[in-house]
Amino acid sequence: MHDDQLTSTRDMLLQLSHELGKPEHRLAILGEGNTSARVDAETFLVKASGSELRSLRSEQLVQVRFDRILALLEQNLNDAATNEALLAARVEAAAAKPSVETSFHAWLLQQEGVNFVGHTHAIEVNKILCSDKAELFASRRLFPDEIVCCGPRSLLIEYVDPGTLLAIAIRDGWQRFFQENGFAPRLILLRNHGMIAVGASAGAVLATTFMAMKAAEIFNGACANGEVVFMPEHEVQRIYSRQDEHYRQKMLKLV
Repeated sequence: MHDDQLTSTRDMLLQLSHELGKPEHRLAILGEGNTSARVDAETFLVKASGSELRSLRSEQLVQVRFDRILALLEQNLNDAATNEALLAARVEAAAAKPSVETSFHAWLLQQEGVNFVGHTHAIEVNKILCSDKAELFASRRLFPDEIVCCGPRSLLIEYVDPGTLLAIAIRDGWQRFFQENGFAPRLILLRNHGMIAVGASAGAVLATTFMAMKAAEIFNGACANGEVVFMPEHEVQRIYSRQDEHYRQKMLKLV
């Protein structure tokens, strides 16, 4: 049963990675971005360092142990020691080196309802994240389907060096976000870096990613045409709480 679960998860993660890596989506080029998926309570799969999403192969998905990676968040290791810890976390000693960002994948995959994670460097989103309008984009909503797929607001993380420090910033930011809002984010925006979509399924990650891209294009276009007009907050909450929208989320496998 475990082998079947591993194979099924690997296949779904490869499909997700290939879709995110398609050049026409402008989400990642060369070795940019990474993906992951929970296999079981002890292990998960993550993209290997230096591999490309669009051409990712089965052997470039590395199975690693949660406990070994999560321990990094409680230590203050230098780059060399962190590299050794990443290699030691592999289930198969001959497997490729896991992504340098494996630690944030491990933490996110431990959260309720998160089975897949997709991190990309979307061009339209980064146009905003490399500007002074990032907080505005994260905290407000432009149209109903953005709320359905991305939630009422997104978590914005200030720039942090990729690796363990970024994982700690995401962990701390996620916990503050949940305390302040009463729900977990579906979309994490990283200033001067990119975005992370999380979901119960690979389809949910794709839906959030593509809707965030659409929202970014609309936001950038609205900025070019004058002042951006956002949905009123009471309307945002109305969409978020509507039972018919919850049903649609289930049909779209967003929850």
